[in-house]
Amino acid sequence: MIEPPLLPPGTAPQSISFPAHDLTFPLGRLDRRATMIRIDPTARIGRINPNLYGMFIEHLGRCIYGGIYDEGSRLSDSEGFRIDVLKACQHLAPPLLRWPGGNFVSGYHWLDGIGAKDKRPRQFDRAWFAEESNRFGTDEFIAFCRRLDSEPYICANAGTGTLDEAATWVEYCNGWGDTHYANLRRQGGNRVPYNVRYWGLGNEMYGSWQIGHLDAEDYAKKALEMAKLMRWTDPRIALVACGLGQPEWDEPVLERLRSTPGGLDYLSVHCYVGDNDYYKNVSSVTYMEDILERTKASLCRVFGVNDAAQAPVKIAVDEWNVWFSNRSNEPYDNENKLREIYDLSDALCVATFLHLFQRECRVVTMANLAQMVNVIAPILTSPDGLILQAIYHPLVLLRHHSGDYAVEASADAGELTVAQTGTRPVPILDLSTSVSEDGARLYLSVVNRHESEAIESPLVVSGATVEWQRGWQVNAAGVHERNSFEQPNLVRTRELHPDPTARAYTFPAHSHTVLEASLH
Repeated sequence: MIEPPLLPPGTAPQSISFPAHDLTFPLGRLDRRATMIRIDPTARIGRINPNLYGMFIEHLGRCIYGGIYDEGSRLSDSEGFRIDVLKACQHLAPPLLRWPGGNFVSGYHWLDGIGAKDKRPRQFDRAWFAEESNRFGTDEFIAFCRRLDSEPYICANAGTGTLDEAATWVEYCNGWGDTHYANLRRQGGNRVPYNVRYWGLGNEMYGSWQIGHLDAEDYAKKALEMAKLMRWTDPRIALVACGLGQPEWDEPVLERLRSTPGGLDYLSVHCYVGDNDYYKNVSSVTYMEDILERTKASLCRVFGVNDAAQAPVKIAVDEWNVWFSNRSNEPYDNENKLREIYDLSDALCVATFLHLFQRECRVVTMANLAQMVNVIAPILTSPDGLILQAIYHPLVLLRHHSGDYAVEASADAGELTVAQTGTRPVPILDLSTSVSEDGARLYLSVVNRHESEAIESPLVVSGATVEWQRGWQVNAAGVHERNSFEQPNLVRTRELHPDPTARAYTFPAHSHTVLEASLH
C-alpha cells in the first residue's frame, strides 16, 4: 500500500503558475455567456463561527477502532492513536468534535467506557450490529480532542439512557467537588475537570431506526428533564436538542424546551445527499437549503420574531455529508461498514455545503461533517497507511482560507438547466466570500458546477483596491475521478499564482477555487 505524503494546511503536492485568464485544466470549451461576480466587502452578513468546520466520530465500522485508535499497530503511539491519522486530522483542524454518536449513542452507557481498559465490559452494539470493546471511552475521547486542539461535544443517550446517567456524565466530565463521579475521573488520573461545554440531548429520536424512538411530544418531555438535570449539574453547558427540519417535530420540541433552565442553545438538523448523476450530485445542497428555510421559519413562529437570527436558539447541522451509495445495515462482522469512496463531484458538493453554512452564519453556528475517518469520511486507512479522499481537500481549504465575516456577493453566470434538485434554481457558479476581522483580507471561494465549460468572470469589488495574492484549486481530469491507495493524488489541491491586478478570472469546468486578496 502507498502512504501519501501529508501536507501542511494550505499546501499541495504541486504548485503551478496561473496567469489570470489561463485555464489550469483545459477541459471543454470556454463559456461565453456574460458573467460577473460582484463583491461588497463592507456589507457584512455576520460572523462565521469556527464551529462550522466541526467533525464527528462514532463507534461505527472502522471510524474509531482501526481508524483513529488502533492499539498494537506499528503506526500508533503509546496511547493507541494512529500517528498518521492524527496528523491528517490535525490538518482538518476541527474546532469541535462530536462523539459518540449517532445511532450508537442511543444504546451506549458511558460507565462501560471508563476505568481499566482490560476490565471494561464488551457489549453488543444494537445500533450497528457489532461488538463494542469499550476500550475507547470518555477519557480517550477527551485525550484525542486535546491532541487535535478541538472542543469536545458529547451526545447523551436519550434512548436507553436514564436522566441520572446523563447528569452524572456531566458530573464526571465537569465536576469540581468531592463527589462520586468527579472522584471517578480523578481516580483515572484526571484531576482537572474536562469542562465539556457542548452536550446533545440524544440523537435523531424522531427516527424509527433509533433505539428508544419517540414522538415529538414524548421526546420533548424527556429532553426537558435531561436538560434540567444536566444544567443543574453544570449551569455553564450548552445544550443541543434533536431537530428534524420539519415543523410538526421542531415546533413542539422548541415550545417545550423553551422552559429549559438557562434556555436551549441549539436545535440540530441532519442532511445527507448525493447521486451518481453528476448534476444532481453537485446541486443537491438545495436539500440543505430547504431544511434550513423550514427550520428558520419554525424558529420565527415559536419565538415570535421576523428574523430567525433574532431567536435565542441557533441551528446546529451536526451531521452532514455526501452519503448515498452505501446505506445498507450490513452484518456485524463487516468491518468496513459505510465506507464511501468519494470522487471529484462529491468534493464540489461538500464545498457548496460549506459555502451555504458561511452564507447562513447568522443562524447556523455549528456544523459537524459525518464522519472523519473510514466511515463516509475524508480519510481512509489501511494497516499500512492512509489516503486523503476527494472531499478532504475543500474541507482543508475552507477551514484555513476563510475570513471571520461573511460578506455579500453575487454571480450572474446563469443556472443549471438539467437535473436540478430541491425546490430552488441552482446557479452554475456557487460562491461564498468573507473578510478578515480588520477588513484587510478578502477570501473568494467559487465552485463552477458546469461539467464541460469554463466560466470567465469579471471580478468587481466595490469600495476597495484589490491585490490578489494567493489561490488554490481542487480539480481532476474528470468529475468521477477518485483517489485510491494505488493512485492517491488524482483529486488534489493545486496552488495558484494569480495576477495581483487581475480584474477577471477563469474558473475551470468542475472546479473549486479559493482566491485570497489584500484590500486597500
